[in-house]
Amino acid sequence: MNTILDQEGQGLSKEATREFFKNVYAYMFGALAISGIIAYTAGTPEVFAKYFVNAEGTGLSPLFYVVAFAPVGLGLLIQMAYQRLSFGLLLLLFMVYAVLMGLSLSSIMLVYAGQDIAITFFVTAGAFGGMAILGYTTNTDLTKFGSLMYMLFIGIFIAGIVNMFMQSEMMSYVIAIIGVFVFTGLTAYYMQQLKATAQDQSLSDMDRAKLSLVGGLMLYILFINLFLSLLRLIGGRE
Repeated sequence: MNTILDQEGQGLSKEATREFFKNVYAYMFGALAISGIIAYTAGTPEVFAKYFVNAEGTGLSPLFYVVAFAPVGLGLLIQMAYQRLSFGLLLLLFMVYAVLMGLSLSSIMLVYAGQDIAITFFVTAGAFGGMAILGYTTNTDLTKFGSLMYMLFIGIFIAGIVNMFMQSEMMSYVIAIIGVFVFTGLTAYYMQQLKATAQDQSLSDMDRAKLSLVGGLMLYILFINLFLSLLRLIGGRE
C-alpha cells in the first residue's frame, strides 16, 4: 500500500512540476514576444528622436532614463512583494515590465544590423537552453556558485551605470565578457532553484501561480541580459 501511495505521490509531483514549468516558460516567451514587438515598432530614428532626445537635440530626454531604469525598480517590486500583491496586479506589472523593456531595447535597432540581432538571438537561445538543461539536471548544489554570480552581477550592473557616463569601449567590452559568464551561470543556478520550487508540494495553488510568474520574469531578465552581452561582443555596429 505504501508503495502505491508513493508512486501516486511521485506522479502528482511530476505533473505539478510539468504544469509549473509550462507556466514559467509561457510567461517568459510571452514577455519576449511583447518586448520584441515593441522594440521593433519603436526602433526607428523618428520615434527615438521624438521621445528619447531632448528638445534641444543635444542629449537624451528624461523619458529615456525613466524607460531605462524603471524596469529595475519594477522587477524588484515583483520579486519582493509578490506575496502581498494579487495575482492580477502581478500580471499587470509583469506586462508593463515587458513593454518598458521593449521600449528600452528599441535603441539597439538603431545601433546594430538586423541580421546581427537575429543571429545573436539564436546564439543566446542555444546558450540559454543548454545552461537551463544543465541547471535542471545536475545533482551538484549550485547555491554557493549562484551567490558568487549574484555578486558579480551587482558589480557589472554598477560598472554599466558608470560606463553610461564614461562611454568607454574597453569597459563595455569587459562588462560584456563577464556578463556572458554571469548570466549563463545564473541561468543554471536559477533553474535549479525553480526545480526545487516546482517540486515543493507544500505550496498552495496561488503561491505556485505567483512563483511561476516570478520565475518567468527571472528567466526573461537573464535571457535579455545574456542577449545584450553577446550582442556587444558579436554584433557589428551600423
